[in-house]
Amino acid sequence: MELFRLKNTVNFMSYRKIAMVFSALLMIASVVSLATNKLNFGLDFTGGTLIEVGFPQAADLEMLRGVMSENGFDDAKVQFYGSSRDVVIRLGLRDDVKAEMLGNEVLDILQNATGDAVDMRRIEFVGASVGDELAEQGGLAMLTALICILIYVAFRFEWRFAVGSVVALFHDVLLTLGLFSVLQLEFDLTVLAAILAVIGYSLNDTIVVSDRIRENFRKIRESNAEEIINISLTQTLSRTFITSITTLLVLAALFFQGGALIHGFATALLFGVFVGTYSSIYVASLVALSLGISKEDLIPEVIEKEGADQEAMMP
Repeated sequence: MELFRLKNTVNFMSYRKIAMVFSALLMIASVVSLATNKLNFGLDFTGGTLIEVGFPQAADLEMLRGVMSENGFDDAKVQFYGSSRDVVIRLGLRDDVKAEMLGNEVLDILQNATGDAVDMRRIEFVGASVGDELAEQGGLAMLTALICILIYVAFRFEWRFAVGSVVALFHDVLLTLGLFSVLQLEFDLTVLAAILAVIGYSLNDTIVVSDRIRENFRKIRESNAEEIINISLTQTLSRTFITSITTLLVLAALFFQGGALIHGFATALLFGVFVGTYSSIYVASLVALSLGISKEDLIPEVIEKEGADQEAMMP
């Protein structure tokens, strides 16, 4: 029976060195990008004014940037928002001007420059202190989540699995942040919420795999740790792929049809599901194997009752 099981097992751990190098390179690239390019923080974190306007025809972004610069708004970030007729303009903090007055001034500049009837869609303002507080609270939220997960998995399974789970989650978060840094995608509160959702998704996969590994350590007596991990990953592979594919279908619909407002949210989740599936198969299990997980760590000790030896000697 065990021979049949081994013949039908995918040897995931035979590629562990390649996976280790691949993950290490991606993590290093993410750290380098975060250190050099940094994150393109949205208005939620930086503070400032966001103005959304609508044009009757396709807008010329280069012309609009030049017009804003000529009128004293050198820090203006002008980009499309969902369509070529919808434009978002982000401005830095200006202490001496109210958001409503600033919006009216920008609207007049655009109308005079283009000669079109420009519609004001919305104006949002976030103060500097609010942005700093949101950034701090967001970082603390991710750190708290990782610490709670470390404690839970350590008590639920074994400390080697706990370390592997946290490393896998850190891997997923870092690569997702690296993606946003490399592509300079806007990082706002919706993206932060997506990263926290990625942590939960990846943890769910890791818990399922860890539970199967522990179960097989107790059931299979003649295989080593590497073989048992391969067997466990193979047994949970279909479940992992089905969950990932169904999740990706929903996220793809959000990405393509959800609009610009949740585009960053869908992007973070799409990428997070990919790396989360990969890390649950390789990173978490690989770390546990590297730390020397064995049967003795997962098989509960048999505690003999007091007086059992005397009872066994009685005729």
